[in-house]
Amino acid sequence: MFVVDILVPMYIERVPNRNSRPAILLREGWREGNRIKKRTVANLSNWPQHKIEALRCILNGKQMVSAEEAFVVERSIPHGHVEAVLGTIRNIGLDNIISSKRSWNRDLVLAMIAERLIQPCSKLATTRLWHTTTLAEELEVSEADEDDLYAAMDWLLARQPQIEKKLAGRHLSEGALVLYDVTSSYYEGRTCPLACFGHNRDEKKGKLIIVYGLLTDDVGRPIAVEVYPGNTGDPGTLPDQVEKLRERFGLYRVILVGDRGMLTQTQLNKVKEYPGLGWISALRSHAIRKLANGGQLQMSLFDEQNLAEIQSSEFPGERLIACYNPLLAHERRQKRERLLAATEKELERIAKEVARRTKTPLDKGEIGKKVGKVLNRHNVGKHFKLEIKDGAFSFQRKSEAIEKESELDGIYVIRTSESVDQISAEDTVRSYKRLAQVEWAIRCMKGVDLLVRPIHHRTEDHVRAHIFLCMLAYYVEFHMRKALAPLLFEDEELDEQRRTRDPIKPAKPSASVKKKKGIQLTSDALEVHSFQTLMSELATLCRNRCRVKSDPEGVRFYQLTEPSPIQKKAFGLLGCSQ
Repeated sequence: MFVVDILVPMYIERVPNRNSRPAILLREGWREGNRIKKRTVANLSNWPQHKIEALRCILNGKQMVSAEEAFVVERSIPHGHVEAVLGTIRNIGLDNIISSKRSWNRDLVLAMIAERLIQPCSKLATTRLWHTTTLAEELEVSEADEDDLYAAMDWLLARQPQIEKKLAGRHLSEGALVLYDVTSSYYEGRTCPLACFGHNRDEKKGKLIIVYGLLTDDVGRPIAVEVYPGNTGDPGTLPDQVEKLRERFGLYRVILVGDRGMLTQTQLNKVKEYPGLGWISALRSHAIRKLANGGQLQMSLFDEQNLAEIQSSEFPGERLIACYNPLLAHERRQKRERLLAATEKELERIAKEVARRTKTPLDKGEIGKKVGKVLNRHNVGKHFKLEIKDGAFSFQRKSEAIEKESELDGIYVIRTSESVDQISAEDTVRSYKRLAQVEWAIRCMKGVDLLVRPIHHRTEDHVRAHIFLCMLAYYVEFHMRKALAPLLFEDEELDEQRRTRDPIKPAKPSASVKKKKGIQLTSDALEVHSFQTLMSELATLCRNRCRVKSDPEGVRFYQLTEPSPIQKKAFGLLGCSQ
């Protein structure tokens, strides 16, 4: 508080007591001749300290003024989420991984990484929005424009091999399990050479796409990313990853885990040319059917347990682990029946239309177009026998084929190059299922957290740099999620469960996370959040710019708002100071 001087005849005296707390007395003093006399006006010992100090100021000749009249808050800027992100970057050493020396480009890259976690947007919007938080001020990039950001992206792209090598050196070692998956994102525009028509996983009709593959460690922590033209097939990206692991990262002995669409037989033949490079994948459905027809795969294998190792001359030098999940079998039968019923309904409608058109009958070409649209919609055309003629259409289910396919419902086969001495059958299946973690990383990059898409960058280098920036942003988010797990709707026991739970049965949440989700409170009675809502909660901690109200041109000073209990807890978990 700010005060002004006046004169008063009283004062406050503190009188020590030997066996009790000191007495705080309000006294009045005066002089009689050569002697000073005093008398006690009131005993203030029971007053709170702040009240005593306020009275002391008045007695010392000062007048109290309210805070509202003394100074004004010129601006309140959200700061807490910025501190959480930048503090995490410092704690995990990402700034030093990007560059050991601070520079203008490094600060711009860190600012772009942080902004993708705070509010993902275009590079132009980034230069606007980081002024609405303390981000630009913290990293001293307030003067940067979009051209500076593009220059920093070029700088980052040139350093990508070094950065990925540092990440691999930190999180991968000889004999490590490496997860790899591929996805695509649609592209806005037609200027980038990487943008091509291909398998559009975003289901954006008529959009060009780019393809990129993400390499992670065994817990889904991102290590490297590679961008490819949109017409690149998933298997075509694998040789680059093998070369990267062996040549750039200097790893001789690793186990690569990829899905069955990635590690095709052709690609596995190439992988086998690298001694020490192991792999885990799965068989396609036609290969499983071939095993069943050959007698190597029978339902009797699962009479006592839900997985069994089998051998086949079709796969020399490999271990095949057959797995049966009855719940998955039930789900597949139900799904097949729903699709068949939906297709039958549409085909029946077409049959009635054809029968009704007697005066102007439909020719077989027109009927075929209508039928083709229905079959493509539900992808069960192989289960129907069709008869199409001019003015006539009939169909029926292929019951025998449907029954034969249903025999393999719930069965899948994991294949690996690793011997039983190196990895057990159960751990092989668990390792394959860890691909869900790299899939989760891709969802975070493409979804509500980091928003890789839409991609507007015009040049190939900027598209590559943009994807790499998003990967680095997820690297930060990964560590933040792990640290903040007690405050999030996250299962804190999940990592341990993945190592020990039944490899075939559906995963079940732990009792602790069930309780946390049920009451939506932590063990400290704090509200449980999603990652996004917790970031919003942290953003309410503001940095206030203040000045003396009576002096518009005077000195400015800054003061943080008082952190809430959940903000204190979050900063403590992240190891950050507010």
